[in-house]
Amino acid sequence: MDTIEKALRKHQQKFNEEFIARDKQSSADLPEPDLSDIDKAIGDDSVVAEAREGESHHVGLADEEKENRRVEIQFDRLAKLGVIVPSEDRSLTKEQFRQIKRPLLNKAFGKHAEKVPNGNLIMVTSSSPGEGKTYNAVNLAMSIALEKERNVLLVDADVLNPSVNNLLGIKTEEGLIDYLSDDINDVADILYKSNIENLSIIPTGKRHHLTNELLASDNMSNLMHEMANRYQDRIIIVDTPPLLHTTEASILARLAGQIVLVVEEGKTHQQTVKDALSLLDPSMHIGLVLNKSKYNQDGNYYGYYG
Repeated sequence: MDTIEKALRKHQQKFNEEFIARDKQSSADLPEPDLSDIDKAIGDDSVVAEAREGESHHVGLADEEKENRRVEIQFDRLAKLGVIVPSEDRSLTKEQFRQIKRPLLNKAFGKHAEKVPNGNLIMVTSSSPGEGKTYNAVNLAMSIALEKERNVLLVDADVLNPSVNNLLGIKTEEGLIDYLSDDINDVADILYKSNIENLSIIPTGKRHHLTNELLASDNMSNLMHEMANRYQDRIIIVDTPPLLHTTEASILARLAGQIVLVVEEGKTHQQTVKDALSLLDPSMHIGLVLNKSKYNQDGNYYGYYG
């Protein structure tokens, strides 16, 4: 067993000792998500819902409520894939992401000593492809969006392998790259309101040969700053490329207040994680999520490691 896995498990056991003791009996009865088709769903180009365009509006970021784009997330489909959906049903995934989001929210909105600069701008990444970062980003966004006083903006910034649309089962046209390349001037034209009241989405948009430069541009920096600071109750979840396979992720990390690094148990080596972390500013607030773990459960187990 890798040293980092031992550390993750030791910390997670201590962090959740009270939770596990309290819910040991009830958790045994919670349904586990069926993740056998999750990779297929993320990589499938056929989506089951289309965005509906309304009348055109040319508005600024302050007038986002006037956005003319809507998407319909298919809840039944997501539930089968193990993704959190609005319902009264308890599930293991819901319980796990309640634990993951709490320290993140504390750093974004907690007391003065706990808050961090731009703490409501959270980047979700991994060392390598296939570790489950998009699955975790979407579940984290869903979990936070279900809180009454939290608005969530989910941004797909994985410009080389955009997966948010496929996982959610939605179809969009313009997105982040179109805005950064000045093909679109209004944020409202790339912001899609979903059928979850507190959840909006900015998709990747078209492919571009200068994506690295666009993500490093003043346009991107200004956009992220504006979205993070204009609305005090908003959480921005940014799904980015893996750190070790592109330079885009390390560029975006400079804009984030918090980073969640997804680590796949049994696959990600200790040195791989160290190499990924070396690309980040060590003063940043970085958390690890141990994904696809069998620890203490028969299904996936998630935990936040600060």
